[in-house]
Amino acid sequence: MSNIILLNKPYHVLSQFSESGEKTTLASFIKTPGFYPAGRLDFDSEGLMILTDDGALQHHLAHPQFKMEKTYWAQVEGIVSAMAIEQLAKGVVLKDGLTRPAKARVIAPPHVWDRRPPIRERKDIPTTWIELKITEGKNRQVRRMTAAVGHPTLRLIRYAIGAWTIEGLAPGEQRQMETNITIPSKNKQRPLKNQRSTAAKTGGQASTRKPTKGSKLLKTKR
Repeated sequence: MSNIILLNKPYHVLSQFSESGEKTTLASFIKTPGFYPAGRLDFDSEGLMILTDDGALQHHLAHPQFKMEKTYWAQVEGIVSAMAIEQLAKGVVLKDGLTRPAKARVIAPPHVWDRRPPIRERKDIPTTWIELKITEGKNRQVRRMTAAVGHPTLRLIRYAIGAWTIEGLAPGEQRQMETNITIPSKNKQRPLKNQRSTAAKTGGQASTRKPTKGSKLLKTKR
């Protein structure tokens, strides 16, 4: 069994422990020593990050070769056509190559927290929410994919990694649990990367508090 922490990373938080100017980092939320992020999430994106104390699991979750499916909810500019959805699903040509086939669909606006600050809105340009499931991790991939089909992303939330989701977690909240996910044998001895600063390595126990009563459910009409 491996230990993991599910964190709902807030907007404008760096997905690292080491300090970077005055920007907020994971050290403000994760106080248990020995846990490291399995993959990254952009500074201006929100949603699920997984941290673990198991180096092999960290590599398995983060490495694109294992094709761990990630689910994103993106609020984009304009009315998204069926043709744009088909393009996203088939794969989009980016500067670093063709993306893998994805699962894409238009969804109803999900019941999520208000972002602070809110997105920029134009009265004469409507927005659409889409769900995009991908199995790779090119730099800022979802944003570049939606822009490539004519719909720049205004807000991006990672809802799920595999079967893990941010259901019931408000921004900044976390949940610690155990997992018995099977890891390929060739990857079992991979050590953890030392990504924490000295200051971030000290701290108390991980938060086990339940979501606040005011937390909104994360649901979308199917």
